[in-house]
Amino acid sequence: MLHNLADIFELWSGEPLLSSKELTQAGSNRRYFRLASAAKVAVGCYGSNVRENMAFINLAQRFAAMQLPVPRVLATSECGKYYLQQDLGDTSLFELIAHGRETGRFSPDEKAALCAAIATLATIQYEGAKGLNFALCYPQAELGRNTITWDLSYFKYYFLKPSVEDFDEAKLEADFERLTEYFSAEKNTCFMYRDFQSRNVMWHEDKPYFIDFQGGRKGVPHYDVASFLYQARANFPDSLRKELLQAYLERAARYANADAADFEQKLPAYALLRTLQVLGAYGFRGYFERKAHFLQSIPFALENLRSLLERMPDGLEISYLRDTLQGLIAQKRPAAPQQPDTLRVQVLSFSYRCGLPNDNSGSGGGFIFDCRSIINPGRQEEFRLLTGLDLPVAQLLDSNERMGDFMQHAFALVDATVERYLERGFCHLMACFGCTGGQHRSVYAAQRMAEHLRKKYPQVEVAVTHREQEGITT
Repeated sequence: MLHNLADIFELWSGEPLLSSKELTQAGSNRRYFRLASAAKVAVGCYGSNVRENMAFINLAQRFAAMQLPVPRVLATSECGKYYLQQDLGDTSLFELIAHGRETGRFSPDEKAALCAAIATLATIQYEGAKGLNFALCYPQAELGRNTITWDLSYFKYYFLKPSVEDFDEAKLEADFERLTEYFSAEKNTCFMYRDFQSRNVMWHEDKPYFIDFQGGRKGVPHYDVASFLYQARANFPDSLRKELLQAYLERAARYANADAADFEQKLPAYALLRTLQVLGAYGFRGYFERKAHFLQSIPFALENLRSLLERMPDGLEISYLRDTLQGLIAQKRPAAPQQPDTLRVQVLSFSYRCGLPNDNSGSGGGFIFDCRSIINPGRQEEFRLLTGLDLPVAQLLDSNERMGDFMQHAFALVDATVERYLERGFCHLMACFGCTGGQHRSVYAAQRMAEHLRKKYPQVEVAVTHREQEGITT
């Protein structure tokens, strides 16, 4: 595989390949490598599905010719299984908004980046559709009944059946048919990205670039907007969702005379459809392929359903599906196959005034880090009412050299233990950070540790708790 990509790279660059690094695999089976010579760099892709590869290549070439922000395709193999594309760097929008995702408090810069991305979506949807031969799309040229049926079946077989002991399949299918009729009534008017979420947006040269649109087809704009606003781990508050929707509608108004009120009314139904499809994907990747990090996203997707079910459009009667989903939401964790070899790291912040945290796992192991030697933001008036989750406090501690050294040592200790625990099949580890009040330094440090572990060890389940802020007894 890599040998073939190396040949294509050297033919394209005219230089010997000096380095190659496989990039983190996401939800698909395609594999990506960063390839570099002395003067050039590209991302090489291998995909066994030639039709899917050609869909991406043809769409990318057309969009790039229209000056839309997508990676340029640099070279392709005759067999269609290998191609090179422009390297857009390592920063996805998902990573760019890490602070907001972790805390639920998005900075002005994070909000601006999100608004730029969703506004650009409208341009891709409408400009990209102009003169496009949708026969290039794979596996379907257009959103239709079959696509909707596949998505609902994906949810039923890969998520619902492993999670629920018994349900009335006839009643469920009747509600599925009502949903299908509802969505089929909407006219397809644009290029539907199909998997528009922050992991598929790269931040390059201070603007968003779109990747992984090989599943795109002619469809409706609502689906992509719903995918973005209700992506499982984005942690968008409703106020931010409204802001992003407004940014989208303002840009879309340049291309289509859409009724904003009608669009907003229909959006929760599309968000429901997308969430069911995503849960099916999480079930398949997590329960059947045993990829633990997909299981970690299930509670976030279920929580999104909680508010969506209360906002279904008038006249869409899906009472049995609604009751079934509410039952799933009520479960602390879906009743599905577990992974006994999954390591769970509990990261916790606490106040020494309230005592040391207890280990309720029964394993009795972990770290307690004392943050009290670091500058205390709580002693400064402008930070007194804030916490380590707030950006001004985080920026202050980010710039503190002692805190930086402290975190590097903590990372090294916990990393070494995580790696050893993974080798030995251990299932639980605690990493606790304490300070005087449990509000600033410990909260900041716990958040940074959780972010570090999630990025470095995607196979590890990481949970973070701020004991004093959340009023939890440990």
